[in-house]
Amino acid sequence: MGRGSIALGALAGFALLVLLGWVPVLGPIAAGVVAGAIARGALRGLLAGLLAGTLGALLLGAVLALVGGLLAGLLGALLGWLVGLGLGLVALVGVALLTALGGLIGGALRG
Repeated sequence: MGRGSIALGALAGFALLVLLGWVPVLGPIAAGVVAGAIARGALRGLLAGLLAGTLGALLLGAVLALVGGLLAGLLGALLGWLVGLGLGLVALVGVALLTALGGLIGGALRG
């Protein structure tokens, strides 16, 4: 059997993270497990999960920045963008680490 693709695992993990990202802890871990299972191997799963989590958190940060800018009004748009990006960076660390942990678990199980 051939090795799985890290890029395909990261893409599948990102797609699942978009769908299940609203579930507080289990969503990113489940997305990471799927990414790791597709990548096959603990280290490859960790990398696929980390990549999927980083992409998902960057998308979340961009959405938060956009919504923050729109809701803050014309004068507070800069403040809205800064708050949105700040919350996105916090989410980046949390989501990326949880997804990487799930990728490590999924890759070890499948690997």
